[in-house]
Amino acid sequence: MNPKSIVNLFSILVLFFSLSYVFPIVVSIFYDDGALNLFTTTLIIVSATGVIGLFFTRNVKSELSQKDGFVIIALFWVVLSMAGSIPFYLSGMSFIDSLFESMSGITTTGATVISNIDGLPESILFYRQLLQWMGGMGLIVLAIAVMPVLGIGGGQIYKTEIPGAMGDQRLTPRIEETAKALWIIYFSLTAVCALLYYLSGMPGFDAVSHAMSTVAIGGFSTHDESIGYFDSVSIEMICMLFMVLSASSFALHYFAINKKKPLKYLFDPEFRFFVSVLLLVFAIAMLVSIFSQSGETPTFREVAFHSVSTVTTTGFSITSSADWPFSISFLLLIGAFIGACSGSVGGGVKSWRVMIMLNHAYNNIMKIIHPHSVVSLKIGTKSVDDNVATSVWGFFSIYVISFVILLLAVLISGLDLESAFSAVGACLNNLGPGLGVVSENYESINSFAKGILAFSMLLGRLEIFTLLVLLTPMFWSK
Repeated sequence: MNPKSIVNLFSILVLFFSLSYVFPIVVSIFYDDGALNLFTTTLIIVSATGVIGLFFTRNVKSELSQKDGFVIIALFWVVLSMAGSIPFYLSGMSFIDSLFESMSGITTTGATVISNIDGLPESILFYRQLLQWMGGMGLIVLAIAVMPVLGIGGGQIYKTEIPGAMGDQRLTPRIEETAKALWIIYFSLTAVCALLYYLSGMPGFDAVSHAMSTVAIGGFSTHDESIGYFDSVSIEMICMLFMVLSASSFALHYFAINKKKPLKYLFDPEFRFFVSVLLLVFAIAMLVSIFSQSGETPTFREVAFHSVSTVTTTGFSITSSADWPFSISFLLLIGAFIGACSGSVGGGVKSWRVMIMLNHAYNNIMKIIHPHSVVSLKIGTKSVDDNVATSVWGFFSIYVISFVILLLAVLISGLDLESAFSAVGACLNNLGPGLGVVSENYESINSFAKGILAFSMLLGRLEIFTLLVLLTPMFWSK
């Protein structure tokens, strides 16, 4: 462990994050919405913190170890959320509500404690979307792209931050080039999405704001009615397209665009599995809607949009699903547990892990039926080592245990089972909206439950192990 090196890099990252407050300041000046002092004060506080830390560690040049990478990633997301909560707190929200809203934004969860979103100043509306956009790909990856200019290496941090298959897959020979490639794709998707929104009838402010949260798989909106506010089929189609694109592996986008290999989408087993899950969830939901005798049955349009929004763990909506048959809402929530592809900005267990578990379980069944057969674990045409399968099952075990413990904690807070189960599932999978009392927002639940759910968001964003490894005595032993 190199504490001074950690503080040094930490200070650079915090200083870098402080630049984000310039954008809502510009928005506040342009719209004259009365929130300028919130962001100027926050800019001073956060940037001063970074400068002070950098001053006291200015001569440190030690190389970062993998342990340092774990510490920096986990602490940075905590501090980032605390820094992000300052404008909300200065606007009059309580400390826990401010932290909840900020954590939800930066982890791209999309759960909110604000009930009158339409009444917020434009700068705060834009700031909420900006938090999700920055958190989407991960500020750490962006920082790695500029680290060579600062003379700092970021290999260990990159490996820690990028989950799933992307963790060991460099698209280019150098890490900083990989980070730049990812961000170019990310920014391009955002720009194209904003343009299409605008051409489909969204006002310019809404188009840019919703493009940021769509591509980030965040789900925050500038309106209480979310995407349903616009009541436009074309806008919903664009939203669905970009939700699917952002829930797909950015490695696929890189090969399709930079390497001119669009057929990669058709031959990638994880992408095919992800689309299959999405279609299966939609088909079952439609069948339930058609034959259901209870509740308000959703239309084809509503089922299609909410299926994509939930399975990709975005959380946008076009109508209230509170009166839908419970089986449909629960089915969509299960789809969110499976979640997006590895190397994407989506949440959930991730499709590649579910694929490995299903294939591994199938192989074990085959061995029981045919004890002397030799069955290899394959994903597509690639063989998967048994150690990988063991690791995935280990992750899933920790995931289930974490879910049960978090669910128990939220139940202790007094929330009913339906609301508690969906709230923990929505926050741990970085989905956002839940069922029951948290179907619209999380304003009504108590501070203890909000604290547990904010921790759940962080746990899900860091894919559990990154955070839990810091809580083990072995990690801190020399």
